[in-house]
Amino acid sequence: MSFTKESLVGVFVLIGLLCVAYLTIKLGRMEVFSSDGYVVTARFSSVAGLRVGANVEIAGVPIGRVSAIRLDPATYSADVDLRLNDDVKLSDDSMASVKTSGLIGDKYISMAPGGSSEMLKQGSLITDTEPTLDLEALIGKMVFGGVN
Repeated sequence: MSFTKESLVGVFVLIGLLCVAYLTIKLGRMEVFSSDGYVVTARFSSVAGLRVGANVEIAGVPIGRVSAIRLDPATYSADVDLRLNDDVKLSDDSMASVKTSGLIGDKYISMAPGGSSEMLKQGSLITDTEPTLDLEALIGKMVFGGVN
């Protein structure tokens, strides 16, 4: 059985499309085949600039990802679901902070472990949080004399 030029081009295009699909999933930080880990929720007053798929880190080491961001209608605070790796056990008094990475300004969640003997479990709520630094408000205060 011999392949014609059209068949070879078709196979080449198919392989190219599969590569593009794979890179889109990897670069977009989408989790299609893996849902390992456990989910905890962190409540923030502001998560400006944070996106679903952002890293969750301890000491610069990725330990999970942001899986959802939603507004709590009762408190008007931002509830952020964090999918943490199964091998990472954090105490229930751990602190979550929104930090900025690099010059581009990508946001991520930085976790600071606590000292409690109680560990976070699936569905736990982290209330000890630190929101993102509002650089625009800080510059506004400095320009208009609000900073001493």
